[in-house]
Amino acid sequence: MPVKNICTKTIKGKKPIVKPMVCTKCGAKAIYKNQGQFFCKDHFLDYFETKVFKTIKKFKLFEKGDNICVATSGGKDSLAVLYMTMLYCKKYNIDFFALCIDEGIAGYRDHTVEDLTTFCNKYDIKFHVLSFKDQFGIGLDEMTNKAINEHNKKPCTVCGIFRRKLLNKGARDLKATKLVTGHNLDDETQSILMNQFLGNAQHNASMGPITGLSKNNKFVPRVKPLYIITEKETRLFCLLRGFEVHFTECPNIHLSFRSQVRDKINDIETVLPGAKYGVVNSFLEILPLLKKHYKNTNTTKNKNFKLCIKCGEPCSGEICNACKLESELC
Repeated sequence: MPVKNICTKTIKGKKPIVKPMVCTKCGAKAIYKNQGQFFCKDHFLDYFETKVFKTIKKFKLFEKGDNICVATSGGKDSLAVLYMTMLYCKKYNIDFFALCIDEGIAGYRDHTVEDLTTFCNKYDIKFHVLSFKDQFGIGLDEMTNKAINEHNKKPCTVCGIFRRKLLNKGARDLKATKLVTGHNLDDETQSILMNQFLGNAQHNASMGPITGLSKNNKFVPRVKPLYIITEKETRLFCLLRGFEVHFTECPNIHLSFRSQVRDKINDIETVLPGAKYGVVNSFLEILPLLKKHYKNTNTTKNKNFKLCIKCGEPCSGEICNACKLESELC
């Protein structure tokens, strides 16, 4: 959390004496506090980068010979994870590139794509863009009214289905072996609890720092280097690094169940600091059991993915959800 000065002594009739908080490591002015430790700017950046590198190594997210695709939108999380992927891959000589999905959200995605373009040009990063407009004929803004009024579907549901399809297909077509996403500790906490509330234990079994229950050559494994980084830490990192990023939310977020869960969790975190870490750490303890259970009970299903008769992508039925939506909305 951002550090505030603390009153240490009050003398009758005089103003309180305020003692500034200082970095635990060097004594410089502190800007961030975490679990009783205070960090100045330099030591916060070192803390952040070390934490991400440790996450990559601990969960073996990147390996020699990988071709890493970073799913990025130009927002704070995606710029942070792209920058950290760049540092790690350059250090260990691993190929990587950025992939952007432009959903077609006026006044939001166009700004973030501009930020991404500036960022990739600055750091000489190869990047590719796939858009809903090019792939489906229309953008999300044009789909939204029809989705809500005629099919009772929320924009976030539509966006999620199409984004997942394009990210996987784009990464696979570009020969990626891993697909990096910018999901952070807050995102993971929300997803874990959302699945609990909805009774989707099998969805939780597919989560974690590396997603999925089993390998399939049609799916590019997704990995999350920011897995134990909070949203506040990511925001501060981007600010201190001077990244040109617009800290704006998707205008459709208020329509989602996720936004309600996010607000409730933030309320709990305010009165119980560390609650998000508690949720994720306890989840990681039971995750191996969840994966084992659902992998064993769904062996046949996992080995025999069907291919969509329209687009050829893997799915559980004859036609994938994206193609069903496309026929309804496009």
